[in-house]
Amino acid sequence: MAVDGATGRVTGRRARTRANLLEAAFSVFAAKGFGHVSIEEVCEAAGYTRGAFYSNFAGLDELFFALYAERAELIAEQVSGALAQDGPDLDVPAAVDRVTEALLLDRDWLLVKTDFLVHAARDPEVARALLEHRARLRRAVADRLARARGHTELPAVLGDADGAAHAVVAAYDGVTTQLLLDRDVEHARAWLKQLLTALLTDGSAEPAPRGRG
Repeated sequence: MAVDGATGRVTGRRARTRANLLEAAFSVFAAKGFGHVSIEEVCEAAGYTRGAFYSNFAGLDELFFALYAERAELIAEQVSGALAQDGPDLDVPAAVDRVTEALLLDRDWLLVKTDFLVHAARDPEVARALLEHRARLRRAVADRLARARGHTELPAVLGDADGAAHAVVAAYDGVTTQLLLDRDVEHARAWLKQLLTALLTDGSAEPAPRGRG
């Protein structure tokens, strides 16, 4: 029993150390950029030694991806939660309202994410992992839209639910890029709402009419 208790304490302490390192790394990466940060700087910001760092991560690449994965998972959960509140007959304008209110529009995160995109573009292995995380976000959107088909008609130009999901993620990418430059979160949310409404309906506040037959 004592051994189990000690193991539990060690496991809990290691989890806290990992979480603290990720939190500190987020601040340092956002302030300086991934390519300009050392392990020592992350350790100093978190208040840990290099030994604590290496007991959790093999290097900065692994830490960086863990940080990205954590935030990407949060965004996927936000989108899934916002889309899950309707029944089969998806209320598209209401769902768009919920998605745009729930989405993480944090400039520091966008700086870190942009660094990671550039890093992944130069490393095929990292790129494959990043593409899978982005695919998970699209699947969360596409699955919900697919369940609504037959009840809610999407504009024909989008094709199927997967095409609509690609359009939604592309709109989010575009709006967040603008947010990096103008720092206007309120405008970013309003513009994202307008884009998603135009994409997923006929552009009005009502879902696109269902076709005959």
